[in-house]
Amino acid sequence: MEHMFHKTRLFTPGPTPLLPAAQFAMAAADLHHRTPEFRALYQRVLEQLRTFVGSTNDVVLLTSSGTGAMEASIANLTSPGDRVLVLTAGKFGERWTGLAKAFGCQPDVVSAPYGQTLPLEAAQAALRSDTRLVLMQATETSTGVRHNVQAVAEMLRAAGSDALLVVDAITGLGTTHLDMDAWGIDVLIGGSQKAVMIPPGLAYLAVSERAWKRMETTKNPRYYFDLRKERKVAAKGESAYTPGVALIAALGAAFDYIAAQADGDLAKGRVALVENAETCAAMMRAAVPALGMRLFAPEAPAAAVTAVMPPEGVDSGIIVKQLKARFGTIVANGQGEMKGQLFRVAHLGFFDPLDTLAVIGALEQVTVDALPPSKFQLGDALAAAQRVFAERSRALDKAASNDSSKISVGAVPAGVGR
Repeated sequence: MEHMFHKTRLFTPGPTPLLPAAQFAMAAADLHHRTPEFRALYQRVLEQLRTFVGSTNDVVLLTSSGTGAMEASIANLTSPGDRVLVLTAGKFGERWTGLAKAFGCQPDVVSAPYGQTLPLEAAQAALRSDTRLVLMQATETSTGVRHNVQAVAEMLRAAGSDALLVVDAITGLGTTHLDMDAWGIDVLIGGSQKAVMIPPGLAYLAVSERAWKRMETTKNPRYYFDLRKERKVAAKGESAYTPGVALIAALGAAFDYIAAQADGDLAKGRVALVENAETCAAMMRAAVPALGMRLFAPEAPAAAVTAVMPPEGVDSGIIVKQLKARFGTIVANGQGEMKGQLFRVAHLGFFDPLDTLAVIGALEQVTVDALPPSKFQLGDALAAAQRVFAERSRALDKAASNDSSKISVGAVPAGVGR
């Protein structure tokens, strides 16, 4: 449709759409990193980051992608020969196995089929007395699955295990409710190109005191990713090496924006950000069967991204290409062997329910014009999504009026797009 005017809309689970205020902050960030001006900015952003993560633990900010923080976890918390337990159900879970092997660790792997969540009983059975780390995702971005981090943490406590729990929450933070301190998570990892709405290039880790102590005895090599070094200089408002100055300014602007959604309270703004992702994801999940398609992870769906299986015999790449060609809408195809079998629509960060309705409307047009005939009619999927939005809005408004400090997913009645 070359005659159509297209506005590009990014619906991928990272990078995600950029917050305009963050882009402006980046453009104005001509600071040198060894100046009082930058130190003041850095200390403020680190404190905001701790609030956003929702932990009293020290937070370390790295100029890298999220995988750099994953590597830092392994490098700082293990010695060669250490046994680690990897809980995996997708491509990013498998990355933990590769990282562990790269640093000479012995990974015990508990896996679930793509599209399913982790079997807790199998994880418990695989836990050994000499397990040093348990490595998992909060959400598996490649399959659209949400894992039960709290249950794993409780299992470790009940077993009296000395293993540290390391959670890749790169797409989990800002899309699912996580309580690092109460649950006993030892390392919680995030990345800048996800729910915080800025470009790729920053990774961050909240680290428990148990994990800091472990670093005193581990033997694996580390240099750029030496977390103790970063912690020491961060206390003075500096980074060990040249930081991503513009990205740090953008991160501060993003946190200001999130706080502004809750009258300046960043902690409540984080809750609102999560609820927004939950709502958009619930709308998409309601739309999928109305389109004659299927959810890839119906039993444990994530709020960060929804993985959708096209009608039988249809390559998901056709839908990905049609959305881009006709509407300038970019969604993600499946990864690896899942390419062609599913496509993924993101909900994390700078999206709102109107964006979700827009991508559902585009999917309706593609379904009508490019896919095999079905009983589907234009408006079916949009109507299903609208009903979920109305129901969730009423439930959240009721919860907010009862106690504005306790809005949670649990406030939404059963069956309302959960």
